[in-house]
Amino acid sequence: MQTSTNKYLLLAITMVANFFNPFTGSAVNIALPQLAAELNLHVGAMSWVTMAYLLASAAFLVPMGKIGDHWGRRSIFLWGSVVFMLASFACALTVNAAGLISFRLLQGLGGAMMVSVSMAILMAAFEPGERGLMIGLNVASVYLGLSAAPVLGGLLTDYWGWRSLFYINGTVSIFVTIALFFTIRPEKRQPATTPFDWKGASWYVISLLLLMYGLSRLPQPLAVVAALIGLFGLIGFIRLELKTTAPVLNVRMFRHNKVFGLSNLSAFINYAATFAVGFLLSLYLQYVKLLTPREAGLLMMAQPVMMALVSVIAGRLSTKFSPAGLSSVGMMISVVGLLLMAFLNETSPQAYILTALAVLGVGFGLFSSPNTNVVMSSVDHSNYGVASATLATMRNLGMVFSMAVATLAVHVFIGDKVIGAETLTSYLHASRLVFFLFAGFCAAGVFTSMKRM
Repeated sequence: MQTSTNKYLLLAITMVANFFNPFTGSAVNIALPQLAAELNLHVGAMSWVTMAYLLASAAFLVPMGKIGDHWGRRSIFLWGSVVFMLASFACALTVNAAGLISFRLLQGLGGAMMVSVSMAILMAAFEPGERGLMIGLNVASVYLGLSAAPVLGGLLTDYWGWRSLFYINGTVSIFVTIALFFTIRPEKRQPATTPFDWKGASWYVISLLLLMYGLSRLPQPLAVVAALIGLFGLIGFIRLELKTTAPVLNVRMFRHNKVFGLSNLSAFINYAATFAVGFLLSLYLQYVKLLTPREAGLLMMAQPVMMALVSVIAGRLSTKFSPAGLSSVGMMISVVGLLLMAFLNETSPQAYILTALAVLGVGFGLFSSPNTNVVMSSVDHSNYGVASATLATMRNLGMVFSMAVATLAVHVFIGDKVIGAETLTSYLHASRLVFFLFAGFCAAGVFTSMKRM
């Protein structure tokens, strides 16, 4: 084991991990029709293939970050890579829906373990003057993963089948795990000054899982009960954390820092209103427009490409103009993009679909970087780690909520039927309703975003 950390190799490894985490979450959307045909999945199960990964990521991101602070970030990152690797191969080898969804949950846990500590490890390895470029490269790798997911996911699915997505993830994870083992030096363990908040962490994870499961299965009676228990559990979790000396999630920051709270709320709303677009549009393009996975992926690439391009420009503009104002404008543009999506039908031309995706990408890109700037600028240097983890949690919760809303709408219109010729009209009605709801979310987000100004 080497005695010092090779920080540039470490940066490359974390960039690879940051590429494949969003790639894993998004690329599977392209493969859903093929996957559903082979495993005989109804539309509810299809949504859970995507949502299971996001739900586990959202539930375990904060607890794993805290555990890393107590027991060593290197160990959490390394074991997270191992869990992610094993879960990826298990997903590739599964033969039924229950197995796939279970292993996707495990994959999300592994991803959360890596993401929760990666930035802290890099901050410790790089000097203050080098951190700006390091952070920029890591953010770029995330956007690159999102941009590549539709295209690479479509190509892999088209030529080698949906299982190839997980084989690729597992194979890359082998090399990442080996490189991590020899790259990150063992940490000098510091005794914890405060006990880990096991009660809060358990309450948070269980409540979130119950709430999101319940929302995804409404209007079934048991789902209503689960959702209500989860909702009241999260309210109880907030009350508990306010009384805890060393909480797993510092909710006091939301109470005492208005800008921080509203910016995180705006991030939640933005992701809640936009993430499920990929899920809904992938099904629309392949079932309604009859495109191949590769063709659908190429078309869907318009949104993340515009998002990546605009986010770089918006990041620079946010240093010269009001970042809160820029992110508010971005949210307004997203409303327009979602309204365009709401009018998709059987005869919508590809030019219209590309335009709607491009507008949505511009809106998201103009929102994301400036809003991150607002969040990080609203706290003291000593709270950068907490602010970053909190923002990541809001992002993941928004994604899960977005999928829960989409799943609920599709379930209400289609039930447990398989998407086919007889259910396409119902599917279009469901997706249209969701896009209108998402546009409403974004409109509310404009209000919360502008309240910071």
